[in-house]
Amino acid sequence: MTTTSRLLNLLSLLQTRRDWPGSLLAARLDVSDRTVRRDVDRLRELGYAIHATMGVDGGYRLDAGSELPPLLFDDDQALALAVALQTAPGIDARIGEAAIRALATIRQVMPSRLRHRLDALHVTTVGRPGDAPPNPVSLDVLVTVSDAVRDHETLRFDYPARDAAGDDEAVGGGRELRPPRRVEPHHLVASHGRWYLVGWDLDRDDWRLHRVDRVRPRTPNGPRFTPRTVPGGDVDAFVSARFKGSDVDEWACRGTVVLHLPAHDVLPFAGDGTVIAVDDQRCTLEAGSWSWGSLAASFGRFDVAMDVLGPPELADAFAALAERYAATSQR
Repeated sequence: MTTTSRLLNLLSLLQTRRDWPGSLLAARLDVSDRTVRRDVDRLRELGYAIHATMGVDGGYRLDAGSELPPLLFDDDQALALAVALQTAPGIDARIGEAAIRALATIRQVMPSRLRHRLDALHVTTVGRPGDAPPNPVSLDVLVTVSDAVRDHETLRFDYPARDAAGDDEAVGGGRELRPPRRVEPHHLVASHGRWYLVGWDLDRDDWRLHRVDRVRPRTPNGPRFTPRTVPGGDVDAFVSARFKGSDVDEWACRGTVVLHLPAHDVLPFAGDGTVIAVDDQRCTLEAGSWSWGSLAASFGRFDVAMDVLGPPELADAFAALAERYAATSQR
């Protein structure tokens, strides 16, 4: 292993955990403790702030420095970064533009062996049917929200309502001014092309999701707060539950039907439902929704004969839909 390769490996290891015993680093790199000390000194000369502790259990810690040192990546890290930059436009258009420029910069300084591998990686991010188109979010707003999450500072921001055309209503303009929202920010989440702020709304005394593209921060921030734990302790599950109109990551209504279609024809359109083949021409589909009526209507999209297995509320919903559709056809 060359000295350069060893330095890259050492730097990569130092970034993966807070403290590294010197003997463990030597074992991982298959070198002596003395070589580790010399390599640490070389990294310090390049601008990396590496703190050393003395004694039997002494080791090393990579700290933040006062200046930005050269960024060194091993092959896998460089390619992973390039793939991440290629998928960024699917999250946010404005971030995507910056990501494309960053990708071009990284490509210019890559060695030829990596550049060829990168050029073979063409990633296209495609949303699922029904996903909202990515909404552009100001990078300044993202940084402001992220800083408040990190520093545990209460955010004060205007949150314009959507008008009938889907545009933000102007603040003021003859309308009564709304007081700013006061939210303890806890998590910044990207989902289906949109950014969301998960926070504790002080005025509503409840957890809320706010779309970051509608957040208009006010300065200065409010006082610091003691972080809370989101219900259930899992941010992913909590956000998924709120998208389902629930406090738990489960649909409020779940039911099962037998569809007179082969399972392989149903699977591509089952979403988060469960498909089980009954025979070559029929299958069961268990799915959920926020109401029995919407669940019954969702099964109707398959446009085939079906039988309700349960529960009775689902059968009642089909009957109510049939009456409503029959009345609609007579108008």
